[in-house]
Formats: sequence, structure tokens, C-alpha cells
Amino acid sequence: MAEASPKTLDLNNLSQKTFNISNLDDEIRVDRLCVDLLRTFFNALTQQPGQKPEEVGNLCRGADYFLREFIIADRRENLLEVTGRQVRQFAGHWYIVKNLEPNMNELGSILGGISVLYPFLAEHALIDKDQADEICTACAERDWYQQRIEDFWAIEGDGFLQWRNEVPL
Repeated sequence: MAEASPKTLDLNNLSQKTFNISNLDDEIRVDRLCVDLLRTFFNALTQQPGQKPEEVGNLCRGADYFLREFIIADRRENLLEVTGRQVRQFAGHWYIVKNLEPNMNELGSILGGISVLYPFLAEHALIDKDQADEICTACAERDWYQQRIEDFWAIEGDGFLQWRNEVPL
């Protein structure tokens, strides 16, 4: 059986409601839509002068991990309603405890993808510019995320509760 050809989305046909999740069927539907959205994002970025497909691929992988693992699968939230607070929860807590070896190189790549995707969504009127700016500001807090990772590795005794409570999910 032949695989279906990669699908891109007409961004003009999307709305906030398109990405609402209220049950498992919605989660599956939104996950598939997210793949198509990221493919559309990839195609748009590769059309820009000077963009290398492998660099664009890294950005898309970062955004994909954040959206499909955290926002959709774990939080079951609407990817068009993401805030800077959710980025901080992801990067300052969830990513750190969900990965065997959390590190800034990998996290930085993920944050890079998020910080390019959300302005793209704002350019296509799927979110407003202020929301995209807030998300990008949260993505830029690299020193703070590095400190969170270091603090995690330095936990002793019952220190995890204090570390966890600093950035609750």
C-alpha cells in the first residue's frame, strides 16, 4: 500500500477552535493537524532565501517536540493558546524531568523552533503578535533554563519538592 503524500495546510482555513482538544479523538485529530502544520511551516521556511533544509528541519523538530509531546499529548491544550508561562513550564520543569540527560544544547534547539514557529503563526493571523512576542521572550530566557537544569542535577535529599514548586506544572 502506498503512503499518502505529505499534506500541507491552507492556513487561511484554520481557526482557534480547530485545535481544541476535549477527548481522545480530538487529541489524535489535532496531533495529525499539527504534523501538517509543521510540514507547512517547513515548506514556508525552506522557500526563504538562505535557509538550509537541515537547519529548518532542526527548527521544526524542536517545535514538533514541544507541541506534540508537551502541549498536545501531555497537557491536551490548544497549540494556538500557548503562553510564555507554558514555555517556561515546559523548559524549566517538564523537559528536565522527562529526559534522561536534559541539556541546554538540546533544549536550546527546541526553544529555537518554538521562537520561529509562533511569529510564523502570528504572520498568518492565527495568533496575535503580542502572544508571539511573549512566547519568544520566554524562549530567550536561556540562562534561567540552564540554571534550572544545573539546580536539578544538584538536588539532594528532599530538595526535589522545592525545585518542583519553583515552576509548577
